[in-house]
Amino acid sequence: MNDRKLQQLVEYISLTFFGRKFNHKALFNHRLRTTGGRYLLQNHNIEINPKYYEEHGMDELIGIIKHELCHYHLHIEGKGYRHKDRDFKELLKKVNAPRFCTPLKQKKTQKKQYFYQCYDCSQAFVRYKKMDPARYICGKCGGKIYLLKYRVDGGDKHMINYKSRR
Repeated sequence: MNDRKLQQLVEYISLTFFGRKFNHKALFNHRLRTTGGRYLLQNHNIEINPKYYEEHGMDELIGIIKHELCHYHLHIEGKGYRHKDRDFKELLKKVNAPRFCTPLKQKKTQKKQYFYQCYDCSQAFVRYKKMDPARYICGKCGGKIYLLKYRVDGGDKHMINYKSRR
């Protein structure tokens, strides 16, 4: 689906469910990450997150459009258009629009743990960001630090022990 088809769909839903015309722009915004869509107060446009259409389909998209059109029509009429307002909640029920959209599936990110150790006192250090051991010293004794091993989501990756190469 492209922006032109989205515009036609929003205009159709506005006429069908609200009985009013939608006179502004509706478009996809690929930069939206945590929300299904948004209504812009300044220019009255509606932006939709395309990931919701790709992941959840047309029914979810229609629900998001109805929700944003509730904001749009109430704001144009000068009524309470915010989530906490009674007018907004009543219009949501009237047009059967969801108050919240279904969450997107989260991408699993691999967590890494880096285990460092001091040459002199064998003090262990655990870090989640990789660091250059040559730039740091042991906080306990002031000795040099080396990378002992790192772990990615539970599996250990053993590193070469450079202890002998002082």
